[in-house]
Parts: sequence; C-alpha cells; structure tokens
Amino acid sequence: MSIEKLSSNKMHDGWQDVYQHTAKTVNCPMTFGIFLPPQAQQAEVPALIWLSGLTCTEQNFITKSGAQRVAAELGMAIIAPDTSPRGEGVPDDEAYDMGQGAGFYLNATQAPWSGHFQMYDYICTELPQVLLQNFPLNGQFSISGHSMGGHGALSIYLKNREKYKSCSAFSPIVAPSQVPWGRKVFTEYLGDERSAWADYDATELIKSGCTGEAPILIDQGSADNFLTEQLRPEVFERACLAAGQPLELNIREGYDHSYYFIASFIESHVRFHYAFLNQ
Repeated sequence: MSIEKLSSNKMHDGWQDVYQHTAKTVNCPMTFGIFLPPQAQQAEVPALIWLSGLTCTEQNFITKSGAQRVAAELGMAIIAPDTSPRGEGVPDDEAYDMGQGAGFYLNATQAPWSGHFQMYDYICTELPQVLLQNFPLNGQFSISGHSMGGHGALSIYLKNREKYKSCSAFSPIVAPSQVPWGRKVFTEYLGDERSAWADYDATELIKSGCTGEAPILIDQGSADNFLTEQLRPEVFERACLAAGQPLELNIREGYDHSYYFIASFIESHVRFHYAFLNQ
C-alpha cells in the first residue's frame, strides 16, 4: 500500500508526521497523523490509536493535546486518523453532526452514505495494515478518543478486545441510541432498525456481554455543555456495574468539552495505556 507524506516535524526527539493514502474501505483518500518516538529509530514500538470528535481532522489532536511529550518519554507511537471520508463525490450535509467530519466510526448501510462511510472497517482493519506495513510498530495497539471518537473507541474496543490492549475516552458519547446525536446519525447511516444501532452503542454492548477484566478509563468534565443531553456517562457506569465491567470514571470539576480539558489529563491516559501495552 503506497502512502504519501504530507508533513514532518521533529518533536521531543521524535517525529510528528502526516500521511495520506487511498483507502479501499471508504473509497477515497484518507489522512492520518503519526507520532514516532525517538525509540522507534532503534526498535519497533507499541501504538495508541486516537479517534477525534465531530468536525475534527487529524490536526486537532496532534496540534492541541500535547500527548507527544509523554509518548516520547515512554516509547509509544500515537496515530490520529481523520474522522470521516472526505472529498469530491463523498456525501455531505450542511449540519456539523452529519456527513464529512462526522463518520461516527461505523459502517453505514443506508444510501447515500454506504458507499464511503465505512469507518469501522477502516479503523479496525485497513488502517492497522497500512501502519504495520510502513512503520516500526510491534503490533500492540490500544485505543482512545474524544466525544464522537470516545464513542468510537469504546464500541470498537468492546467488539475487538483481541486487537486492543486497553481503552480510554474523554467525554464519550456512551449511549448514542439514547441521545440526539446518536439517534440522528444512526437513523441516517443505519436505518430505523434498533438492533443495528445496538451494535455500535457502548452501553448496549456492555449489556449484551462484551465485558472483560481490563478496566476502561473515562474522564469527563463537570462543566461540559453536552454532559446531560448528549454524553450521560452515568448510563454507561450503571451498565458496567451491573455487568461486572471494571470502569474508572473520573468527573473533573470545572472542565469543559475542549482540548484544554484533554491537554490537562492526556498524560494519565497515555501512561494508562503504556502499562497495558507492555504487559
């Protein structure tokens, strides 16, 4: 698989690069950022996949989170893919929470979205193949994300525990079937059948038995303006408690939904994943 380097910047003695490649799953070019720590110059390293939220590209995380410093210290790569298919011929919508920039990390089954919006397959299958073929990675992956990306990280991890050592999220949409963002997008991308929705709903996946021994880490700001209507972490917390799924849910007083919040606590998430990636 051929990839094209779009940019490269030295950072903490490692390199923050951005690449583009033609992705078969989503039928268009896809862009991703990858931070390779200095240790990758001598040996293969583990990697954290980061999934960003609505309206974001790969740039939001790599320019605002500050995660590269601790990743360089520990010897971890961080991969930040774009959030959806983009470009001419890719369906879009005037609303910020639909279409380009709002891939929701699922496989759409409804027209006109189904021809391109296959982000679940892209993240789970195609992107790891590209990464392992082109970079010094040892095949050990963990997954994390923010908001829509937190939804993606949780749902992907719960269905693919054999592929990921650990999972965390900031301000995730934990029960999309029960909130406006999720109901809108699931109806458009997946149709009206609720059983199809449940396959991409972290709370429903926990209820169905997608549990394990490894804890899930979630950080949520108490001043997040989406907290009560769209995010509702207490719903996921109750499901985990009932199912016996270990969960560390931290409510961070006064923090909002922004990258200021993520930058404040990203180090603890990177260290959390490092512990599992090196077991």
